[in-house]
Amino acid sequence: MTTIALTPKRLDIAALEQKVKAMYRDVALEPQGEFHFEMGRALAERLGYAPSDLEAIPAPAIDSFAGVGYYFDLAALKPGEAVADLGSGSGMDSFLAARKVGEHGRVIGIDMTDEQLAKSERLRAAAGFAQIEFRKGYIESTGLADESCHAVISNGVVNLSPDKHVVFREAARLLKRGGRLALSDIVTEVQLPEGITCNATLWAACIGGAMQVGDYVAAIESAGLRVRTVRDNPAYQFISDNAQGATRKYGVKSVSILAVKE
Repeated sequence: MTTIALTPKRLDIAALEQKVKAMYRDVALEPQGEFHFEMGRALAERLGYAPSDLEAIPAPAIDSFAGVGYYFDLAALKPGEAVADLGSGSGMDSFLAARKVGEHGRVIGIDMTDEQLAKSERLRAAAGFAQIEFRKGYIESTGLADESCHAVISNGVVNLSPDKHVVFREAARLLKRGGRLALSDIVTEVQLPEGITCNATLWAACIGGAMQVGDYVAAIESAGLRVRTVRDNPAYQFISDNAQGATRKYGVKSVSILAVKE
């Protein structure tokens, strides 16, 4: 099987991690700040989140929501299931997942940014979501047990990883047979030039790390998962001039994907 090269040779991985942490620290602490991307409740509702669901979870988690699509209809979470949220941020999707799996289910949110974790844990404790646990970690290596999850979810995060093959292998490792990977992420219609893929700032802004959609699907399937659905999310739009320029030139867009471990 051919392995797709996902990490540009001249990308500074250490600089990328620091820029991602800095950006999402600001997302947690200053959600009203200026970013390349839209955030908050208006975005969530436009992407497809039901207002009734949003009303039932902590509002500050929604303020810092920086997701790129809606996938809960694809995930089809059921009461009692165990879910891993890769790149859980301030916790909005983890809180929604917890409502769907109920008090007998379990949701584990994984994030590497201290400020996001502190915010999500504070909100979890205050709202009484006992079935959620937030852990510091990397989406490439969560530390969770093999085949411990019925579903793995993620929203706008995998594009930030310098090695997406590793992320998808980790998701496959976590899933039970018949388990689902349901996510939304940023992809492209054409290959990005090296000047963008080697720019850590543009990676942190969810642009530089975007893969061509066909390669993204192939990377998921190379991990042993079968992709069932790929859906465009036209309601998602970047807001900075630079990001909009990349959208027009390279077809940068949001998709939601469902894959199954058969």
